[in-house]
Amino acid sequence: MSGPLRLLDPAEEGLLRSWGGGTWHAPCLATRTDQRFSDPSWVFERKLDGVRLIAGSDGAGPQLWTRNGKRADAAYPEIVEALAGQGADRFVCDGEVVAFEGNRTSFAKLQRRIHLTDPRAARRTGVAVRYYVFDLLAFGGVDLTRLPLTTRKRLLHECFAFADPLRSSRHRVGDGERFFRLACSRGWEGLIAKRADRPYRAGRSRDWLKLKCVADQEFVVGGYTEPRGSRTGFGALLVGYYRDGRLHYAGKVGTGYDDRTLRDLRGRLDRMPRASSPFTEDTGERDAHWVDPELVAEVGFTEWTADGKLRHPRFSGLRTDKPASEVVRES
Repeated sequence: MSGPLRLLDPAEEGLLRSWGGGTWHAPCLATRTDQRFSDPSWVFERKLDGVRLIAGSDGAGPQLWTRNGKRADAAYPEIVEALAGQGADRFVCDGEVVAFEGNRTSFAKLQRRIHLTDPRAARRTGVAVRYYVFDLLAFGGVDLTRLPLTTRKRLLHECFAFADPLRSSRHRVGDGERFFRLACSRGWEGLIAKRADRPYRAGRSRDWLKLKCVADQEFVVGGYTEPRGSRTGFGALLVGYYRDGRLHYAGKVGTGYDDRTLRDLRGRLDRMPRASSPFTEDTGERDAHWVDPELVAEVGFTEWTADGKLRHPRFSGLRTDKPASEVVRES
């Protein structure tokens, strides 16, 4: 054993295995909670409003993957170059790519790069991105996922140097309640709380919890209304979520769009029509256009109403990193 791994204690060395997972690994996903707590066995990080990326290299150069296993190299060529310049030819790490509007992350601004498949087009957008790395799954052909989170974080900082566009996701130990108040006062989306002693496990887990300052989540687009007056494209998206295999109506989203988004999104919707509503409930929209429930939109809102609808919803952008079938109502 060489490099930073030689500093592990004997018990941790016994957890190591050879890495055979390639450059992508199914990510650990956080469970939403309304609890605010402080506990020395948990670490707390800033929740970023971007796109999850697994980055890895097997000796042939870095590759970027979305959380559902789609390649994303072309959308973020500067991140690929920065990882290649680290001098590590075999690794897998986990993080989030973001774009900033002032000192806040902006998913809407990142939208201009998410769907691009030409690196030159990505650079021409002028949208600067940063890749915040918060976990190390493998390094030098060694599987690190069985190690405790705090050990993986230590190794991450010993194995990588961080300079833009690569950034380290800083964390605090234990003091979650004060950090949450600070996060909300700064306009952050919230925090991610993680069990400090846990291994890295793929899939949804209560070892990772998300504490949100604002109400937002993904919804499935099932239809739209016609525009009125001088508006172009469409009037509002009709959205919902899955429960017990059925799509339930959550309301209509009529704000948060610019003219370009209205036109481009209408073009996509026109290519996926269906004859009847995909929703279980009657939406009350007699002149709606129905579409196959495939697109996933991120929507901000103030609260859920008593009848299960969104209050003051606002469109943030489309997500390509989550299948529509996995969209459920968060609580």
